[in-house]
Amino acid sequence: MHFVYILESENQEHWYVGLTDDLDWRLAEHNAGKSSHTSKFGSWNLKTYAAFRDRSRAEAFELYLKSHSGRAFIKKHL
Repeated sequence: MHFVYILESENQEHWYVGLTDDLDWRLAEHNAGKSSHTSKFGSWNLKTYAAFRDRSRAEAFELYLKSHSGRAFIKKHL
């Protein structure tokens, strides 16, 4: 399975969208400061995720969530 996930910083001021095949491991990596994009914002909590069998569909959904309209969707619905 391929997971598109949304993380929220502990202080709820920042969020991050990513793609992984191992959700638990990836969250641990973010919280250990091993991602340059998330390390400066402290601890992260998993806000939500979506699972896909097809990697190309997961990649397309991740790109959508990172777009302007995708960010608006996240703010309004998630």
